Amino acid sequence: MSMEDIGEQVVCLIAYHLLFAMFVWSYWKTIFTLPMNPSKEFHLSYAEKELLEREPRGEAHQEVLRRAAKDLPIYTRTMSGAIRYCDRCQLIKPDRCHHCSVCDKCILKMDHHCPWVNNCVGFSNYKFFLLFLAYSLLYCLFIAATDLQYFIKFWTNGLPDTQAKFHIMFLFFAAAMFSVSLSSLFGYHCWLVSKNKSTLEAFRSPVFRHGTDKNGFSLGFSKNMRQVFGDEEKYWLLPIFSSLGDGCSFPTCLVNQDPEQPSTPAGLNSTSKNPENHQFPAKPLRESQSHLLTDSQSWTEGSTNLGKDKAGMSNPALTMENET
Repeated sequence: MSMEDIGEQVVCLIAYHLLFAMFVWSYWKTIFTLPMNPSKEFHLSYAEKELLEREPRGEAHQEVLRRAAKDLPIYTRTMSGAIRYCDRCQLIKPDRCHHCSVCDKCILKMDHHCPWVNNCVGFSNYKFFLLFLAYSLLYCLFIAATDLQYFIKFWTNGLPDTQAKFHIMFLFFAAAMFSVSLSSLFGYHCWLVSKNKSTLEAFRSPVFRHGTDKNGFSLGFSKNMRQVFGDEEKYWLLPIFSSLGDGCSFPTCLVNQDPEQPSTPAGLNSTSKNPENHQFPAKPLRESQSHLLTDSQSWTEGSTNLGKDKAGMSNPALTMENET
């Protein structure tokens, strides 16, 4: 009852082992890639930690954090409009960074903690996680498709009366069920990538100085894809790290410009050409992130997004309070 055509056998064997190899490779990278933590610049110094311990939670306590955060590329705030500060890690949280209670660490661009890979899915391994979902889905679909003809013969009594036919039935049901669940999960994360959101941001929109903005980090479909998969298309389908940026700061499309920070009327190009006019008080965007904002190609979703880009070039006012 096996395939009789040699060409069909060769094609199926090559496709099966290729999908299996890519599935295992991406799964391995998702599991064993360590989540990235905030860099040293976001950690408080020893003197600042001592000041925070001595000062009561009030204006003096906030002033310590204000001085520590004044040069950091931070846009997001707490629900009350304060700086996102982690008491456990004793650091000022970068944008899109969250504290994982399982790992007991702050994870850059945290998406979720996945028990299936026993690891946090974040900036360092989110691309690997997407490829793991994609290749596992293709792997299950391939098994279900190649097993379908024998599954039909099982119900039409076209198979020999041996125990092997029950294996065929189990294999088809298992592959089909995993295909359904994986397709929904993979489709959901594809939607997240297209909107430049994480799972946490989908449930709770990021808060900026002007308020909640569910599309605050969205730069348009193509730019959002490139932020995860990188500029070089040859690496898109391989579980090799190619995401843009450093995970600590991200380009934004803010609606309201902060009146307390200097504006950049020259437009978007001034941020990359003149270091005196970058959008952060003392720290410009990383090269790959600035490239996303200054690319001359038409990547935006519409003219409204362009207006948002220009309006979001200043750093929101810094108001602080502790957040665990």
